[in-house]
Amino acid sequence: MAESAHVETWDPVADMVAAGLAGDPEDVVVTPLTGGVSCDTYRVDLPARTLVVKRALPRLRVADDWYAPVARNAGEVAWLRTAAEIVPGHVPRVVTHVPPSRDGESGWFAMTWFPPRTHPLWKSQLAAGRADAATGAHVGSLAVQIHAATARRPDIRERFSTATFRETFEAKRTDAYLRTTASRHPDVARQLEGLAAALDRADVALVHGDMSPKNILVGPDGPVFLDAEAACWGDPAFDVAFCLNHLLLKCVWRPEHGRLYETSYENLWNAYRTGIDWEDPADVEARTAALLPGLLLARIDGKSPVEYLEAEADRDIVREAARRMLLTPPKQVPAVLMTFLSEFPPSPR
Repeated sequence: MAESAHVETWDPVADMVAAGLAGDPEDVVVTPLTGGVSCDTYRVDLPARTLVVKRALPRLRVADDWYAPVARNAGEVAWLRTAAEIVPGHVPRVVTHVPPSRDGESGWFAMTWFPPRTHPLWKSQLAAGRADAATGAHVGSLAVQIHAATARRPDIRERFSTATFRETFEAKRTDAYLRTTASRHPDVARQLEGLAAALDRADVALVHGDMSPKNILVGPDGPVFLDAEAACWGDPAFDVAFCLNHLLLKCVWRPEHGRLYETSYENLWNAYRTGIDWEDPADVEARTAALLPGLLLARIDGKSPVEYLEAEADRDIVREAARRMLLTPPKQVPAVLMTFLSEFPPSPR
């Protein structure tokens, strides 16, 4: 991908001054933030406020060769600004966006900072077994509000259905997850390729593209969505399946907290399904249920395997459940949970 082949050396301090966010380089304190594979991300402390700045990388930090257009920085900014109109207070505010000065370079943007003390990651809460199961319902409610509000907006469709948005989603999601996994599992390749092709054709609503617990903060006023780099116009079922998938995987990772994950899964889906008004909810549910086993297998054998399932026995549990459901697709989201849980011993309660 020639467009994403070049990335310039980045000096965040100089850019803060050039953008007018600071008057003197001595006033800027930059701290790298870890955890992401696709961006340079920094906490920037200025005299009067703290910001987060991001710049997209062309090659993601994973073992496989994985490239995506650096223009996705602008896509994330567009999603954040659109979502802020629909669910204000539940996404960071974009403070400034500096597009690239020439093709192939990566622009950057600055957004509001949420202190971990008041806005912990939902993933961290889930891992410790300290999450409120009601957070799942709030996540589902906010997600469906965004989807419902954009499904009838031709102006948003026009903005987010461009080739750049589609190429980014394909590179970061359908190719890296489903098609790569298909190449490694010939017995279910047809099913995985079919899911990828359906997502490529989807023409329904604005999709976040990375709606997972690692990208959701839990603040005093509820969830805050981060990291919409893979945003595009597509199938909203992808977002809800992507998030539910992580709750399933955590049942294997931390079985002692299994009931929390199951309840969060149920709450998220029930709240989401209640808000579907742009088409028959049963159709969205069928697509969500079909995607879930594909995403389960992709998080084991795709380009971005989950880092927390290290034991091969645990990974095999996921593989077996996913392949079984790919061959006999469930029609309903609760059935996916029941089938998945039947693959391993009951969790301690």
